[in-house]
Amino acid sequence: MVGFDTQLTSVVGDKTAKALAKTLDLQTVGDLMRHYPRRYVQRGELTELSSLRDDELVTVVARVKSVSRRHMKNRRGTLLEAVVTDGTGELRLTFFNQAWRERDLRPDRIGLFAGKVGTFRDQRQLAHPEYQMFPDDVTDFQQAAEEYADEIIPVYPASEKVPSWLVAKSVEVTLQQLGDLPDPLPDEVLRKRRLPGLVAALNAVHRPKAIEKAWTAQRRLRFEEAFVLQTELARRRLSTAALPAHPRRATPGGLVDALDERLPFELTEGQRQVGDQLAAELDTPHPMHRLLQGEVGAGKTVVALRAMLAVVDAGGQAALLAPTEVLAQQHHRSLTAMLGELAQAGMLGGADQGTRVALLTGSMSTAQRRTALNEIVTGDAGIVVGTHALLEENVQFFDLGLVVVDEQHRFGVEQRAALAAKSRDGTRPHVLVMTATPIPRTVAMTVFGDLEISTLSDVPRGRADVATHVVPVDEKPHYLDRAWQRVREEVEKGHRVYIVCPRIGDDDTGSADEEPPPADDDKRRPAAVLELAEHLRTGPLQGVGLDVLHGRLPSETKDAVMAAFAAGTTPVVVATTVIEVGIDVPTASMMVIVDADRFGVSQLHQLRGRIGRGAIPGVCLLVTEAPPGTPARERLDAVAKTRDGFELSQVDLEHRREGDVLGASQSGHRSSLKLLRVIRDVEIIEQAREDAGAVVEADPDLAAHPALLDAVRAALAEQEADYLDKA
Repeated sequence: MVGFDTQLTSVVGDKTAKALAKTLDLQTVGDLMRHYPRRYVQRGELTELSSLRDDELVTVVARVKSVSRRHMKNRRGTLLEAVVTDGTGELRLTFFNQAWRERDLRPDRIGLFAGKVGTFRDQRQLAHPEYQMFPDDVTDFQQAAEEYADEIIPVYPASEKVPSWLVAKSVEVTLQQLGDLPDPLPDEVLRKRRLPGLVAALNAVHRPKAIEKAWTAQRRLRFEEAFVLQTELARRRLSTAALPAHPRRATPGGLVDALDERLPFELTEGQRQVGDQLAAELDTPHPMHRLLQGEVGAGKTVVALRAMLAVVDAGGQAALLAPTEVLAQQHHRSLTAMLGELAQAGMLGGADQGTRVALLTGSMSTAQRRTALNEIVTGDAGIVVGTHALLEENVQFFDLGLVVVDEQHRFGVEQRAALAAKSRDGTRPHVLVMTATPIPRTVAMTVFGDLEISTLSDVPRGRADVATHVVPVDEKPHYLDRAWQRVREEVEKGHRVYIVCPRIGDDDTGSADEEPPPADDDKRRPAAVLELAEHLRTGPLQGVGLDVLHGRLPSETKDAVMAAFAAGTTPVVVATTVIEVGIDVPTASMMVIVDADRFGVSQLHQLRGRIGRGAIPGVCLLVTEAPPGTPARERLDAVAKTRDGFELSQVDLEHRREGDVLGASQSGHRSSLKLLRVIRDVEIIEQAREDAGAVVEADPDLAAHPALLDAVRAALAEQEADYLDKA
């Protein structure tokens, strides 16, 4: 008997094992057993030859009447033809370049033949049918035929060198040798949810006697995937709650109150409620682990700033980790502007109870870097904004009390752990993760299941409406001319315009800031910033102040471009997704996204959020060549239809691969989820979360559940659960 850890070489033979490993990355029995069928085919009821219809999927029992082989006239190779009969009619079987089948298809032999019916030269035929010849000692052909026709055939993810039938054969051999496997699901959970055991589920999913058995087995295996994930998340929540942290309480009349007094707007009810929530959790001896999500422009930065100031009030420091230099610089500018004299401690005109906001990025000069490092280690800078440069060993904090991570999905486990380890005396900093992409509940439970979640749903008053339209250039080319004319009109009103492209140009393969997803079945190279900017300067926007912005520009150049854009010196900027998050220009009223189908739904929603941030109504044009009815066009139509980020996040997830949703594409590993789908399996995820929480609460170390502990460790050892760790 074999177990999950057994190498396939000892089960299916060296040659087959090598092929499975090389093309499908299946090394062990466990890998093969978890390589589930992607669909099932039923051969169909036995059919008389006289009643065949084109395009029917049929199974017939018949006798071979004749066999012939000949060279084809118009192509290389041979054609093998067999004529079979059942007494009611005849059927031709054709096989290209498979002369060896003549050994099976000898005259007078009886067999079963399955495939899709076609017609060639007025004769019914099956091209490359599946078949099974009866042994000479079979006497009850009807019974054998019915068993064959009723069989359910699993179709596996396969490759050219390892076809589905070879996977199926390997699975068959392995199942016959499979021992009594330890089940990750506790007995009480199996009983409560009425689920089959692991071995029974594997047999049913790979070799179902009835299709209903396959669905039952799949449900059990989906539940298992969810349960293993939720067990690890529950353990992390429990261990986080036990870690030590310094309580950080805002001082009455301190920086938080001073900021509230100088803000030029009133906080929304949602901002106040979330602020109170964060303040309460910061004032505890255990680290806060919270996700702050909200619509574009919902005011997450202000909420995060108030939390950071509460920590500074309490004598600590806060670090804001941004994914790109452009965004780090933007955060530094916006925080400094919001704080005013409160960010100028020790400087002329600075407030008495103020602090400093330090910026640390990789491209800073040695002198700038030395100054920033000194302010960080002495504690003069209460707030530190930076990129991955904050993670370097020589960056030492005086007293790191809070880590705010912006756009969390761009940071890996090691990076987050490196920053958390910079706190003093063995305590852990509080952690606040911000995401501007609203997350449906099931995804939040799976991807962010170890974080408490706060949601900002109301948008600050005074924000203008943004109308969004699809510009289908293939169907209506003149619409694009009108779009550039509209850009001129906005500039003449004194407004600013963003024009966004997927690529930078100069033969690059994508944006230096983020690689956009390819369009559906589109081989044309997407529009590039440098090429389009030149075209517009000499053509449709000649005479209009225009500049470019992308991730390959030096930091000083980026700053200068944005300053000129905000001031109106160059009212049009042609950019990549470098402007996606954080850049705030209230006079920006228009955005043209060229080759918009190259971007994901959430990314388009993010980009659109850069306009309409003041009182000026905005317009967003989604330029595309995607034909109507294609998935790409449907995505764009959805973005044009609504500004509801939660609705769009659902659309986005439905169009993306599961691995992208769960972070597998970021971590570079396969997703550990084979069958579970976070959008479809809402009920399963909720049940698994409930049951896993109960198991972990009763047995945090999983001492009574060794198989479950092994399953959790296996997922972590493969580094496929990167997205689980938000600390």
